[in-house]
Amino acid sequence: MHRPAPRLLRSFWLALAVAAGMAPSDAGASDFSQPWLRSDRALVIDAYEYNPIDWQKLSTDKRIAGFINKASDGLPPPYACSGNETETRLCKALWKRHAVARELFHTRKMLAKSLGLKWGAYHLARPGNPVDQANNFIDFAEPGPDDLIALDIEENDPTKWMSLEDAEEFARHIQRRIGRFPVLYTNGTTAQYIADNRDRYPLLSRLPLWYARYKPEIGMHFPKGNWQRYTLWQFASQANCNDRSCPYRVPGTRNDIDVNVASMDAEELRKAWPFSALLDVPTEMIASVPVPVTRQAGLAGDVTLSYAPVEKASAILALAGAFHAGGQQYPGRYGAAPERSPGPIEPSVVSSVVAEADVYPDSDDPSFLQTIAGYLTDFSDRLFAWAGDSPGIDPTTTATVPGKTER
Repeated sequence: MHRPAPRLLRSFWLALAVAAGMAPSDAGASDFSQPWLRSDRALVIDAYEYNPIDWQKLSTDKRIAGFINKASDGLPPPYACSGNETETRLCKALWKRHAVARELFHTRKMLAKSLGLKWGAYHLARPGNPVDQANNFIDFAEPGPDDLIALDIEENDPTKWMSLEDAEEFARHIQRRIGRFPVLYTNGTTAQYIADNRDRYPLLSRLPLWYARYKPEIGMHFPKGNWQRYTLWQFASQANCNDRSCPYRVPGTRNDIDVNVASMDAEELRKAWPFSALLDVPTEMIASVPVPVTRQAGLAGDVTLSYAPVEKASAILALAGAFHAGGQQYPGRYGAAPERSPGPIEPSVVSSVVAEADVYPDSDDPSFLQTIAGYLTDFSDRLFAWAGDSPGIDPTTTATVPGKTER
């Protein structure tokens, strides 16, 4: 059986580690490795209705610059209770819990702001109509223009939590209602999945990321190919905080409080709050692919990604390919230029297409565009000719077409 070292021996080894520089220090911390050890990194608390808080003690920690509280949870309770006695009692209990949680939310909001803390709210996303949940969130939280709003996706499991497809609609509806987007809260696995499938989740992959991972280092796991940095990193919670050890203890709270670190100092955080803008898509992500790095370089620490250029995806190139294939099968329809010229094409149009897709090295030869225009003109002439031969059909009317007439 393994026996613990005597206290004196443990103290000796700890002192030796500190002397040798093995213990973590402010200077050795980075934004992806225990940044909470840096005194110039702001902290943000997030809580729900069952977290007891001593606000007087909490206010003594000057590194805490913000407070985010749980607001709504899934869909709102039904407005009218019905059913048998048990169902009615449950319905009324849900309404009571909803009302008490909302009152506590707004009380905490008033207290936090009176202490000079930035305020935020998050919605715990559940299965169900995402538009109704977005409305529930806004009606519950009543966010002001400087209040952070966040969508909490606990896991990528649509049987327990809101699906990522519904989350996209939730974020869109939030923007429709209040003119800005929420922050996305999720764990490392789900964040990586969204990053790997950003073509399927073009909105979620551009929301500011509130990253949840309870490890001292995240450099090897953070999805840097999509998000270059986190907005907040939830690094401490009941999962890794107990009476014996905790990454960071907040005065006036218990071990079950969630603690987050920002990749900026308190003053920068106050200026950037509420983080409601979409993240820019880096140009290199659109026109390039990341160059692989060696395992040794990856294990050594943070890696700056470099990109190799690739050919741009272009709708006009795809159209050119389609016309080329069609011309081989139907030369008269796609291949040759029409007998009647479609007229001159504006040089500005040609040059813009050339600049975008690099289709024609010589911008004075817009033969492909003339082929397309000729095909559309020929198709239009055939349609009008058919309509002209059909009594009772006005070729310029697009609203309705009369029934079939005898010829």
